[in-house]
Amino acid sequence: MAEHYPFSLRPLPYQYDALEPNIDATTMYLHHNKHLGAYVENLNKALAPYPRFHDWSLTKLLFSLGSLPRPIQTAVRNNGGGVYNHNLYFAGMTPNSGGKPVGALARQIEQQYGSTDFFLEQLKAAAMNRFGSGWAWLVWGNATGEPGREPSFRTPASSEQALRIFSTPNQDVPFPWCPILLVDVWEHAYYLKYQNRRAEYFDNWAQTINWELADERFRLCAGLTVEED
Repeated sequence: MAEHYPFSLRPLPYQYDALEPNIDATTMYLHHNKHLGAYVENLNKALAPYPRFHDWSLTKLLFSLGSLPRPIQTAVRNNGGGVYNHNLYFAGMTPNSGGKPVGALARQIEQQYGSTDFFLEQLKAAAMNRFGSGWAWLVWGNATGEPGREPSFRTPASSEQALRIFSTPNQDVPFPWCPILLVDVWEHAYYLKYQNRRAEYFDNWAQTINWELADERFRLCAGLTVEED
């Protein structure tokens, strides 16, 4: 599977119906094959005339948008962001969710939010308050500024590293924050089953979170080793 141009559609790590009844099979098929598939196709189309960028990873392309030719910056931002975000989203769900955080991430959530229930309430609020299409994120980072707005970055003391919850519009990515988990609140992620009931979708999506993978991502973001668990 290509990690640079030409990018390819990553297969789901489970069957389309594996998340039933929380996420229905038809939505999963259309969301993955059609929506994500279109982002992959359009990203490749945008990059095709520019061979000097064909060996760039998706992360490098998105982190270096200002270095790309102006005619393709928007296409790469939208379609590349769509590929990046959706790959995280689909991998971040599982039919075998334990239903609650595990490991180092569980302890960090407890330390910052007091309980898993309160943490999920805050993530849900970010998802519900996103006007229109976008994403709600749990990330790790040291940015200052208002969640969901353009942050101001500096090099603070390590104690300022923390979990952060916020939302982004459209297919924007959370760089340079390090993503741990995210929920898609574009209507195509839930409308066939839930119509306008975004809150119900969120509650059921939360039952599919791959907490083992979220913990692995957190460890990478925070630079933790198994011995530090």
